Amino acid sequence: MTSRISLEGRTAVVTGAGAGLGRSEALALAARGANVVVNDMGPAAEEVAGEIRALGGDAVAVVGDVGDWSMGDRLVQTAVESFGSLDILVNNAGVLRDKMVFNLTESDWDDVIRVHLKGHAAVTRAAAVHWRAASKAAGGPVYGRVINTSSEAFLFGSPGQPNYSAAKAGITALTLSTAQGLSRYGVRANAICPRARTGMTAHVFGDGAGADGGLDILAPERVGTFVAHLASPAAEGINGQVFVVYGDMVALMAAPTVERKFTAAGGVFTPEELDSQLTPYFEGRDPYRTYAAFSVAELDTTGVENTAASR
Repeated sequence: MTSRISLEGRTAVVTGAGAGLGRSEALALAARGANVVVNDMGPAAEEVAGEIRALGGDAVAVVGDVGDWSMGDRLVQTAVESFGSLDILVNNAGVLRDKMVFNLTESDWDDVIRVHLKGHAAVTRAAAVHWRAASKAAGGPVYGRVINTSSEAFLFGSPGQPNYSAAKAGITALTLSTAQGLSRYGVRANAICPRARTGMTAHVFGDGAGADGGLDILAPERVGTFVAHLASPAAEGINGQVFVVYGDMVALMAAPTVERKFTAAGGVFTPEELDSQLTPYFEGRDPYRTYAAFSVAELDTTGVENTAASR
């Protein structure tokens, strides 16, 4: 394995790594040579850590909820004490509480925002403290990679997932802020919007087994391979980006653009002038022509029905 894609000697923290995407990401990082701190809420964390060790890698489990702010410090401390460093953070942990906005309860909102958005922030903050101090001690940039888990739900505004969509939009913004704030220290931060067949998405996708009996088109291992690339030295030039990744493709998202600028003729809008400029512009507009990126759905050539946005 070339040094550009090898993770030999690196240490990674992966949250929500007891199953599904997180497990595949942890295994993919370990396969490239990384030591892995496996985090999840229950005994599955130790099971995955044991799986990595059985394959010849090195891993430790930390059981706990990333929605607790202190968990970030605990995970970073475990990485440093167990393996001597922290080089890679994969924020993946999440929960679903799918409801239409008129059925949304306070706990539905709080649970999703706490685990997804607060969980990402808690571990990112702790990792940032570590890398900033390490960079100052070294007198220059250090090695740091953050891979955050956003979702197409934030691109579409999934109607049955207002809490999840909002959390994923926040995670994307957090990623951009992290990329700008930590780049001087050598850290690269990017977000992925993955699709994968996992226990969390069992209700979402139809059968997608390969026609030749090969790898499922929505196998989480496909996403794990890309995450391992973003974690590698080869990804040094990739920062502040958002990728949609599943099946046989990785799609790089472009930043939003300005569609039309409306300017007040006299420097200050009157209600009448706003009416004269904006009303005719939006008359007859396609209801799907909004800020939502519905065109992203055209990327899907898997042939597997997607009945809801997924992580």
